[in-house]
Amino acid sequence: MPRAAFFTALMALAATAAPGAHAASSDADTAMLALAQRHGCTACHQVEPGGQASDGLAPLGPAWRDVSLKYTGERSVEDRLVATVLGGSRPHLSHWKGERSGASMPAQQPSISPEDARALVRWILALGPRP
Repeated sequence: MPRAAFFTALMALAATAAPGAHAASSDADTAMLALAQRHGCTACHQVEPGGQASDGLAPLGPAWRDVSLKYTGERSVEDRLVATVLGGSRPHLSHWKGERSGASMPAQQPSISPEDARALVRWILALGPRP
């Protein structure tokens, strides 16, 4: 992801944070976005829905805020999503079937460690609705 697109994503995230919450989470947001960029996640995903990927096309994967909203309150979703990040998904069994392209998410292990995958999933799930 080009540097300009990364900073655009970071600014979009900053603009959506609650006034008091952003100061406390700014470092975590920056760290998680950098982690996602380092592992190539931002090639297919972005924080906010409705935008464009760095190539100008609609992102292939769901926006992370949509992921957070879809799984709010669901038990054991963290473990399932970590398993998806590490092991990939199959398009015909996709939990986003009919909502995103038919492409499956490729396995990201060993490119991302299980610990980093869990940290990223926890951050995504904590995004919640736009304030």
